[in-house]
Amino acid sequence: MKKFITGSMSVVVACLLSANMAFAQLETPQASPLGTVSQKVGLTTISVEYSRPSAKGRKVFGGVRPFGEPWRTGANGTTKITFKDDVTVQGNKVPAGEYALYTIPNENEWTIVLNKNLTLGGNTEGYKKEEDVTRFTVKPIRLTNRTETFTINFSDLTPATANVELLWENTSVKFKIVTEVESKVMKQIQEQVVNGQNVSADMYAAAASYYYENNKDNKLALEWIKKANEKDPKFWNMHTQAKIQARAKDFKGATASAQKSIELAKAAKNDDYVRMNEQAIAEWAKSK
Repeated sequence: MKKFITGSMSVVVACLLSANMAFAQLETPQASPLGTVSQKVGLTTISVEYSRPSAKGRKVFGGVRPFGEPWRTGANGTTKITFKDDVTVQGNKVPAGEYALYTIPNENEWTIVLNKNLTLGGNTEGYKKEEDVTRFTVKPIRLTNRTETFTINFSDLTPATANVELLWENTSVKFKIVTEVESKVMKQIQEQVVNGQNVSADMYAAAASYYYENNKDNKLALEWIKKANEKDPKFWNMHTQAKIQARAKDFKGATASAQKSIELAKAAKNDDYVRMNEQAIAEWAKSK
């Protein structure tokens, strides 16, 4: 009886081991690993999910990627680009959402396509033009430095714009994304600063800085930054106050604010602001 139990247990253990081996998977590095890149542009977030093939000594465009044929802009599944808010892509309005990014490479011109169908992957035979959200052409740029692994990134950022850049082999292709900033910021300023109750120093300072950086009402910007510094003086806000005063050609007031900024910056051990204020004071001395 004991031998029978022992034998039976051996069979059970063997079966369990076999089952585990059957379901086990061997994990190895992917030839085209999945990559994601995300960027805050203005007040919205743009992200791209794509698989990244490598050249491996091959000629890519005009070779393994023939000219004139639709490409999933990567490998494996669909390359997806997501816009948190409505944007303008190379001059074309695109609603917030997630889209398939397809391209048609050519030697002197690329077609960029944003399509609603996220399921095609490399099956471009199922592509339907009527599902396009937008399509446009851009010129490729020939690079001296070689990019081994296909790369999508964001470049040339401004407070409201960025370029999406495709890099592979010796080719760069860019297209421009424009986000809406002005109306959103002005709405916040109106609601939270102009009409707001118990406005904080940070909110006054942010509104003043936005007005200064975008060449808006300098008198109002000065009013707000003074209120910020009356509530809670910070060396960076005193520096902003000095710049706003200088723009109004009040160099005496600007110098006084910069000196105050220097005092606060020294107390905070921030040498950068000490240096910036000293340089500004020297420049304003020439303008008096």
